[in-house]
Amino acid sequence: MLMSAMTPATTSPATVGFVPPVTSPESASDAEIMLRVKTGDQQAFDYLVQKYRRPLVSFMYRMARNTAAAEDLAQEVFLRVYRSRESYEASAKFTTWLYRIATNLAVNHARDTRHERPEVQVSLDEPDDDTGTTLELPDGNLTAEQAMVRRERMLAIRSKVEALPEQQKLAVIMHKYQQMDYKQIADVLKKSESATKSLLFRAYETLREQLKEFV
Repeated sequence: MLMSAMTPATTSPATVGFVPPVTSPESASDAEIMLRVKTGDQQAFDYLVQKYRRPLVSFMYRMARNTAAAEDLAQEVFLRVYRSRESYEASAKFTTWLYRIATNLAVNHARDTRHERPEVQVSLDEPDDDTGTTLELPDGNLTAEQAMVRRERMLAIRSKVEALPEQQKLAVIMHKYQQMDYKQIADVLKKSESATKSLLFRAYETLREQLKEFV
């Protein structure tokens, strides 16, 4: 199991300093919980894994387009978080720190596998990015022709996002699919907010132009 595999047998809160217990993780900020991880609190780490596993797998899938690779990359993110726990400082939002680790891993993986990545595909049970419905269980009001057009639209969007320059692609994925705001994205990419807005503007303009037949 991921969490137990990363817990050193000799680590205990007593060896690194006492922190008063948090009775309700939901009432604490992620940064506060990560500071507890820093002291050796395994339950705090388990809470962060449970909270961020699905968003990270989703982020990695949109970068890698491979389910197994996405799972492996997300697990590697948590391994790196755990290994870096003693150097963690709550000077920035926890999600910024987390997604910087994830972004570096995703970019390196994309570069290492760029010659072996499959064509962009859409699974029948994968939800539409805009409607949340699946192709296998389409809206009852859609005709077969409309369902086919929607599938083509999903393929086109994903293909064009995939083809964006690296920084634009990362920004779009974080903005559209991870619901991160401009400041969060800017912090992850180590850019100013204005530069991030410009980056996203160029990316969305490119997508609008290339996908105008579907708009």
